[in-house]
Amino acid sequence: MNIDIRSEKGMAIAVLKGEIDHHSAKKAREQLDSFIINMQPDVLAMDMSAITFMDSSGIGLIMGRQKLMKECGGRLEVRSPQESIRRVLRLAGIERIVRIT
Repeated sequence: MNIDIRSEKGMAIAVLKGEIDHHSAKKAREQLDSFIINMQPDVLAMDMSAITFMDSSGIGLIMGRQKLMKECGGRLEVRSPQESIRRVLRLAGIERIVRIT
């Protein structure tokens, strides 16, 4: 998986590409946490339009970043997941804690 993080209009956008599994989630977690702690964005939008596969590690990745963003006074959004990924998020109940657009 590849992540590109950029600031745009007062928010941070993390574009995730590829597959989220146990191994890639660890790398993503480290990269996103470092960015959140150092930059303290008000909003972090995780653009998941290019994620082709996600297992439960992806759910953990989202939940952990939501918790960290909340602790830092911000919020997390998940943007543009493909229908198969959206289904996984819905089954896990993620839309109750994170805005999905």
